Amino acid sequence: MSASANIAQHLPLMAARQPDRPALKIPRGRTARGDIDYLSLTFSELDAEVDAWAAHMQGRGVKAGDRTLVMVRQGLPLIAAAFALFKIGAVPIVIDPGMGLKSFLSCVARSQPRVLLGIPFAQIISRVAQKSFRSVRVRVTASGNPLARRTSALATRTPVLISRSASDLAAILFTSGSTGAPKGVCYEHGMFDAQVRLIRETYAIEPGEIDLPMLPIFALFNPALGMTTVVPEIDPSKPAAVDPAKIVQAIQQERVTNSFGSPTLWGKIADHCLARDITLPSMKRVLCAGAPVPSTLWEKSKRLLSNGQLHSPYGATESLPISTVSASDILVLDPATSSTICHPIDDKTTDPMGETAKKDCHLMNDKRAGAFSRRGACVGRPVNGIEVKIIAISDAPIAMLADARELLAGEIGEIVVSGPVVTKEYDSLPDATAAAKIKDVSGAIWHRIGDCGYRDAEGRLWFCGRKAERVITANAEMFTEPYERTFRSLPGVARCALVGLGERGAQIPAIIVQPTKRLSAAEAHTLAITLREHAKQNAQTAMITRFYFHPNFPVDVRHNAKIHRLTLAKWAVTAQVHEIL
Repeated sequence: MSASANIAQHLPLMAARQPDRPALKIPRGRTARGDIDYLSLTFSELDAEVDAWAAHMQGRGVKAGDRTLVMVRQGLPLIAAAFALFKIGAVPIVIDPGMGLKSFLSCVARSQPRVLLGIPFAQIISRVAQKSFRSVRVRVTASGNPLARRTSALATRTPVLISRSASDLAAILFTSGSTGAPKGVCYEHGMFDAQVRLIRETYAIEPGEIDLPMLPIFALFNPALGMTTVVPEIDPSKPAAVDPAKIVQAIQQERVTNSFGSPTLWGKIADHCLARDITLPSMKRVLCAGAPVPSTLWEKSKRLLSNGQLHSPYGATESLPISTVSASDILVLDPATSSTICHPIDDKTTDPMGETAKKDCHLMNDKRAGAFSRRGACVGRPVNGIEVKIIAISDAPIAMLADARELLAGEIGEIVVSGPVVTKEYDSLPDATAAAKIKDVSGAIWHRIGDCGYRDAEGRLWFCGRKAERVITANAEMFTEPYERTFRSLPGVARCALVGLGERGAQIPAIIVQPTKRLSAAEAHTLAITLREHAKQNAQTAMITRFYFHPNFPVDVRHNAKIHRLTLAKWAVTAQVHEIL
């Protein structure tokens, strides 16, 4: 094994192992008979392409340790640029292009890149917004054509792989900012290496498989995993506008075995396929993340993936993967609806979680632990090497793990994790780092995910919602996922969100619904009555009497799945309310 921990070493190793196998396929149009026409590069050719990019950047003055803002197209430019930067010891900075110009420029200014590697339009932005880009000293222009190659620029010498230790900074990747400003996450080479290992082991991925990643950054894992990357016909800045027919054509034509995408995207693909009686027999697995997978999608996946299975890896930009759950796991929990976990406790109630959980459900029915008696979303068991604890919720920093109170099975609290993929700090944000990281007596770092949930009696992890989005009334602490599950399956509801109106501690709970169609005033009133009648069926939801209708929920660009509930709460202040007592 190489003494260097540089993540770039995986590509030449795979190029030596399978030089003639396709590494990358980029769509460039249609053939005369309607097939997708791809530009294809083998692993050997991709390795040479990375060397060409590395030589070009070194020739322009990019050095080991240089922070390099990467603003290139998905596919070949992104993969080649990232691996070239890793190889020469530079540090790529990757920021989502769709987060909005103001947030994007703030991220650039804070990350202090010395190098800008970008398409011509990116270079123009850097000149116009000079204040945000004032740290840039070297500008390297990349072609705006996603098919463009740099092999002709390869020097006679092959750039040397710069040795890196496991703790050396490898990249800065930004969070989606769904519950606050996006933050730069510092990734070390050893963390990337651990991610590759865990993903390979957890999902039994083998070299030679074919992947269609619908989140561009996930394509960066493929050269190390030995998978062919088929670039999807999708605009990363507008993923919800994807044409599912094009995705299905790529899967069928290229016999894709693996794909990563959000529940929103795979929901569209599943609906498209099932409406046309299409199955995807080549698929071994679909990894679906970014938001809880709806029960309807779990069910649809059984018919769609005739030889494979839907999986949902749970994690965050700061730590991924943490746990995973599959369709077969969900069916074991509850073949019908996968919804009820424990009932109000009385002498006639049988709790499906067992006596231990029955006792703990008493703790779930007060303000301290969350006032609800239905499960959130099961996110499975921790993957190998990851430790998960549930601690009492706190909005204050926690310096040492000994200062936190660990909760029992069934109690809802904060999810904290530790392991080889858990990042140690945010870039240039010491306060955010202090708020999110906890040390234990061994010096290990625990990350506060920002999510609330619990472990059941069998050790499975359940997600109940974002900590920042919980609703705190005078009598209860309400978590979004359990409440929303009771409403989003109703006819006419496309999405729904639990929000709190007013100051925490005295908030008024409300449900905001994105209807499946545009509603007239009379239709909105009828749906509000339906929602209210449904709420009355449970003592915990009966307190919800306010309902709003929003035509198109604000969601994250990265997955088009994470609802911006805090934004919706602000919108509700001036929106028309349907209050039905």
